[in-house]
Amino acid sequence: MSPNVKGALLMMASMAAFTVNDTLVKVALRELPLFQLVAIRGALASLLVYGLARHLGALHLNFSRHDKWLVSIRCVAELSATFFFLTALKNMPLANVTAVLQVLPLTVTLGAVLFFSEHIGWRRIMAIVVGFMGMLLIVRPGPDGFSVYAIYALLAVVSVTIRDLITRRMSPQVPSLVVTLATSLSISVAAGLVSTFEGWVNLSGGNAVLVASAAVFVLIGYLCSVMVMREGEVGFIAPFRYSSLIWALGLGWVVFGEWPDAVTLFGAGLVVAAGLFTLFRERTTQGAP
Repeated sequence: MSPNVKGALLMMASMAAFTVNDTLVKVALRELPLFQLVAIRGALASLLVYGLARHLGALHLNFSRHDKWLVSIRCVAELSATFFFLTALKNMPLANVTAVLQVLPLTVTLGAVLFFSEHIGWRRIMAIVVGFMGMLLIVRPGPDGFSVYAIYALLAVVSVTIRDLITRRMSPQVPSLVVTLATSLSISVAAGLVSTFEGWVNLSGGNAVLVASAAVFVLIGYLCSVMVMREGEVGFIAPFRYSSLIWALGLGWVVFGEWPDAVTLFGAGLVVAAGLFTLFRERTTQGAP
């Protein structure tokens, strides 16, 4: 299996896991405070990651100080992304929030150009422009269609872009499970501290099942998201993030009875088309600008 194919499969697995987690979290947020939920989910996920890392013998810090700094910065980016995304998710339809995040392959590609000096041609630059136009249709910055929580979704995009670009700078000696554990622990501790000011409520049996299940799926998503950015080429793998939109549309309709309006769907279609075009150009040019 080539690195590109492996990366594509990991990306699709990551998107499926995160979208199922998002659905479970959105249901649980009807009764639970945001930071309480994130703290409990993070603690459970951290225990699962720790057990898996111990079992596989991957729990070590035998890598450079530079990599340790990258892991720390990545944790901050992930923490920021979690807060902004879940705040938007709590207040917006699942498919709408997910549609905003579909611009991520384009922002990652643009970030690779700006920070890693990767070369892309004018066609892919135009695709990025079209993708951002589609994103504007989704968030609709006019007075009638705009939601302030769309800003949170956009800030989540920025945070995840930074996270993914930092991950690619890590050396192969950094175990993916160590990065996953550091991320999960940092989010759990930060959310736990904030939750003391937010207040806690008692967990019902149903909510306990929801949070525990979300912890399992977020663990799978974290692990795959770390592994995927260390496989293959960004331009090839990133567009497979769009598979999350299919999951979000289906789960949003089945679980919440939500379906995006025509303008949102059209905007999402532009974003997806732009990303798929960048994939096509990446393959046909074989990395040439």
